[in-house]
Order: sequence, then structure tokens, then C-alpha cells
Amino acid sequence: MSENNYQPPKVWTWQKGEGGTFANINRPIAGPTHERTLPIGKHPLQLYSLGTPNGQKVTILLEELLALGVSEAEYDAHLIRIGEGDQFSSGFVDVNPNSKIPALMDHSVTPPVRVFESGAILLYLAEKFGHFLPKDLAARTETLNWLFWLQGSAPYLGGGFGHFFNYAPMKIEYAINRFAMETKRQLDVLDRQLATHRFIAGDEYTIADIAIWPWYGSLAKGGLYNAAEFLDLTSYKNFVRWADEVASRPAVKRGRIVNRTFGEPSEQLHERHDASDFDLRTEDKLAKS
Repeated sequence: MSENNYQPPKVWTWQKGEGGTFANINRPIAGPTHERTLPIGKHPLQLYSLGTPNGQKVTILLEELLALGVSEAEYDAHLIRIGEGDQFSSGFVDVNPNSKIPALMDHSVTPPVRVFESGAILLYLAEKFGHFLPKDLAARTETLNWLFWLQGSAPYLGGGFGHFFNYAPMKIEYAINRFAMETKRQLDVLDRQLATHRFIAGDEYTIADIAIWPWYGSLAKGGLYNAAEFLDLTSYKNFVRWADEVASRPAVKRGRIVNRTFGEPSEQLHERHDASDFDLRTEDKLAKS
């Protein structure tokens, strides 16, 4: 049925398979679909994820912590293939009842603590290890302002603009225009903030930058939805300057490829269980072994 003729029914019912890309894993109910015990590696921190923007937030923070010498932040990153429904296993649902990546289990405490929702994981790790979240009340609050800004804004970029621009089974002008407008408004918010600040929350690199970069920074670098030209990203000069600076950080370069299953083989590290995996186990290296 075309968008112009569609009239919502009195009671909505699910039509399995509708919805274009990812339709095979979308459903209107929660809970597990199959039994599976999640693997547990050698480190106290066990991450179950995929290298989407939300997944990258956590692996970037963990790599940043390790770069500071925080050895307790060593972690195992297990691949959750959401296209195959891994997130609906009984083990994953036990860690995140919302069946979304990323999900974290901290086995350094008894009993182990589960942490789900990417923003909650960033806050948990920043508080646990005492880095990337300022101690000063005003600076801490400003960082959390922007962390929660991202958590509320990114769905308009991903589930809104990204879906209708890149994944929807048909191009709907109204939907693309609606979410392109909102995405550009958000970019203007960031650009104005970065006109007077080196980083998102001030002069200090924080979890606000780590949260925002995988979504908006990847958009600026052309790696998200191939929409940089469509959205005229280069016109946001302050934002692009920030995106480039964050992208150049070695920990960001490492963290963004963990659990990644797309793109160049050299930028895919499907699972990370040791720091040496970056040198030995990216997909291009495995193909030669």
C-alpha cells in the first residue's frame, strides 16, 4: 500500500517480514527465542556486542582506559551477530532483557554485575575506574548533559534518518526530509558548542565525546549511511575539526574496529580477547594464516 493511501487500522497487528532491512529480526515482543549460554573469557569484564556505533562507544572507552595504564579494564569482546538473532538467546536476555547490544558483565565483583544500555555502560566504567568523567560538579554535570543528549538524539539519526535514507524498502520523501532536518539541527547544536570548546563538554576529553563520536563523528567521516554529502557535513567546520581530532586518537582507532563485521578486512576484529589481537587477528591477517 502506498504512503499516500495508507490508513492505520483500529488495532495494529504484526505482519512478519515487513520493514525492509532487519525485518527478519524485528518483532513486537521481548524475551528469548532460543537457549544459549554466553561464553566467558579470561578477563573480569565480558562484553557482548557488535561494532555498530553503540557498540563502538564501549570498546573505545575500554581502549582509552587501557591506554592510560588501567590494567583492570582488560576485557573480552564477544561477537553478537544481531542479523542472526544472537541477541535473543537466553544468555543474552539474562544480561540485557531489552535484547540490544552492547551488554556488559563485570565479574570483578560478587555477585557479578550486569550493565546494559551503552550510556549506562560508559557511566559505569567511568565511575568504576575514575577516568573520562570530571570530578568537579559543574564539569561532571556538563559531561552528563551531553551524554544524555546523545542517548536522546541518536535515535533520530539512526532509527529515523538512517533507516529511511538507507534501509527502508522504499524512499519516502516526507520521512527523509523530516529526519534530515532534525539531523542537521543536531549537527548545528554540536557545531555551535564546538565553536567555543575543544571537546564536547569543554576542554577535557570525556565520555561525552566517546558517546557522540561513533554516531556523529562517523557520519562526518563518511562511514555512516554514506550521507556526508547529502547532509553537507563539511559546512559544520567546528564539528568536523572535532570529529577529525577524536578519530586520530589511537584508542579510538582500535576501539572502533572491535566486533566489526563490515568494511575493509583490516578494520574488522570480530572478537577481542587480548591486546595482541589487533596485530594478529583482524580479518586480513586471518585470511593470510
